[in-house]
Order: sequence, then structure tokens, then C-alpha cells
Amino acid sequence: MAFGTDTMTKDPILKVERLSMRFGGLMAINDFSFEAERGEITALIGPNGAGKTTVFNCITGFYKPTMGMITMRQKSGAEFLLERLPDFEITKKAKVARTFQNIRMFSGLTVLENLLVAQHNKLMRASGYTILGLFGFPAYREASRESIELARHWLEKASLTERADDPAGDLPYGAQRRLEIARAMCTGPELLCLDEPAAGLNPRESLALNALLQEIRRDTGTSILLIEHDMSVVMEISDHVVVLEYGQKISDGNPDFVKNDPRVIAAYLGVEDEEVEEVIGEIEEIEGERGGGPDNDCAPAACEKRRDLLRQHPRAERRRHGGPSRRDRCADRRQWRREIDAHDDDLRQPAGAHRLGSLRRPGHHASADA
Repeated sequence: MAFGTDTMTKDPILKVERLSMRFGGLMAINDFSFEAERGEITALIGPNGAGKTTVFNCITGFYKPTMGMITMRQKSGAEFLLERLPDFEITKKAKVARTFQNIRMFSGLTVLENLLVAQHNKLMRASGYTILGLFGFPAYREASRESIELARHWLEKASLTERADDPAGDLPYGAQRRLEIARAMCTGPELLCLDEPAAGLNPRESLALNALLQEIRRDTGTSILLIEHDMSVVMEISDHVVVLEYGQKISDGNPDFVKNDPRVIAAYLGVEDEEVEEVIGEIEEIEGERGGGPDNDCAPAACEKRRDLLRQHPRAERRRHGGPSRRDRCADRRQWRREIDAHDDDLRQPAGAHRLGSLRRPGHHASADA
């Protein structure tokens, strides 16, 4: 296991200690520990099925963990053991809010009404649980005015002011994602948990999301814990990255440390633990050949093609599609290496002589083009 965190912690808002979650005979999370610092953006990443959403569900009360302790410490100094609280009190008392992988909103309500629903508890208290609101008492009118102002504030932050009276279900996908985050912020959280907020977004929408999250962190001091597969988002906005694989932590540190960690690279390639060093060595050998490889001088399209070939390492293919014989594995690896070499040779030919269209994956035969 690799770590790249500072030895001195600053002010952790969330501390997860030895968390384990078992579903029958399946250990989804196994002895997982990490800390999220106050005022920072902490990313939880890993391959599909690593257990990231299970960790979120334990933090926010959807699951009760089999073992472990989850401590939330507010600015006031109050501490809450989240694994012992009912799910609704985690939002109400501990001030933890979340969004989901799949967008969950009231599509028949307007955009503004979705943000007012998030302030339901405050409005109900001010209404005396219907009686004061029914007769329009001053306390309820004041609370209603404040709720609308807060909703309009987050509509402006999410660039949704012009759509305030439109049904939420009519918004484009990227706007619905921002509305979910704005709705969560209307609960006044100290910790905001986002489950794949950039999923399905195009590059322009991802940039808008990055700007919104950084503005939330800067202007409100809200700590953010996010699960994300879009590495451009993770590496641009995160202060701290934790990597999960098969329910266990394999890396923990700042973005630069994590993205260069061989275990993280191997986890995304899909190789076995005992093969990590061998596979990373092969890729580094190819990248380091001939004074650093041709990527330094190749055109963007050619560089992208070469990176695609590197990701097609036969071990990764074997992990995804089952194990062929040893002889076939050796043949696949030779073919993979030949394609990398052929690509590099093409890049050294005079301009206009590249043959990028001739590259084939292992097992692709000329007859298939006929």
C-alpha cells in the first residue's frame, strides 16, 4: 500500500477508521481507513466495483457498516459517530449532504421548488407543523422569504436563474447535475458528498462543474468528498486522492503522488497484484526507449493512438476476457509490442507518410478488413 500524505494532519472533518462492509459472503469493504480535511476536496477513486459507493452509503447512513467507526467533527467541535445515527439525522444534525450516481429530483416540480424542498425541515418548524403556516404568521413568512432567497442564491451559483420556473425534468442533463448540487447546498452542509457528479457530462459541462465546486469550497468553506471516474476533474480540483481496489485502500496522497503510483496505474490496467511490477516495467521500458520515446514530437492524434495501444496490454485483455493458453499469451504480447514498434517507426517517416490507419489490435487479421 502506498501513501503520499503529510505526517501532520491539519483539521480532519471526517475520519473513517477500519471500515468493513460485508454482504453475506462478499466483503465489499475491508479494513478501510482515511481522513478528509476540513475545507478541502477529497476524491475517492478506483475501478468499477471497487466499493466506492458502498463507502458513501456507509457514511450517509444508507448502510450500517459491519465494522468500523465513522467520525464527523463539525466546526463547533461537536462530534458525531455516523454509523450510530439514523440516516435522516446524518443530514439534519451532522450536516452531511449527498448526491447520487443517478439523478434523483422531483421532475414535476419547478427548479425553484426543488430547492425549497431541501429546506423542508426549516419551513416546517417555522410553520408550527402547519398551523402557523396556514394562518401566515410572521415567523413563517420570514422563514419562507429566507428560504426563497437562499434558493435564488444557489440558482445563481449554478447558472440556473433563468430556468427557475421551468420543470426540473425539462433541464438538460448537465443542468440537472448542477441543480442536484445546488439542492444539496440548500441544506447547509459542512460535508458535501458527490457520487460521480461529472458522469455523462461533456467537456464544457465538466468545466462548469469544476468551477461550481471550487466556488463552493472557496466561498462557503464546505468540505467536499467526491467519487469520480473523470480523471481530468479529479486531478484539476482535488487536494487529496484516495484509491480503492476490491474494497481495500491501495494509495492515499496528493494528486501528483497518486497518478504516478504504479499500483494505481496497474489497478486501472486490470492486472494481478503479483504482475504489477512486471507490467509497469514493460510500459516504462517502451516509454523510455530512444531517448524518451516518440511521444515528445508526435502529433496529438498520433500520441493518443500510442496511448491507446499502451492501454491494450495483453494482461489487461486477459483480465477482462478470460485466460488463454501460455502460448497464446506470449503471441499476444509479441503482437502488442510489434504494433507499438510499428507506430513508433511510422512517426519517424517524413511528413505525410504515416500509416496510422494500418494499426490493428492483437488478433485482428487482414481478412477481417475484406
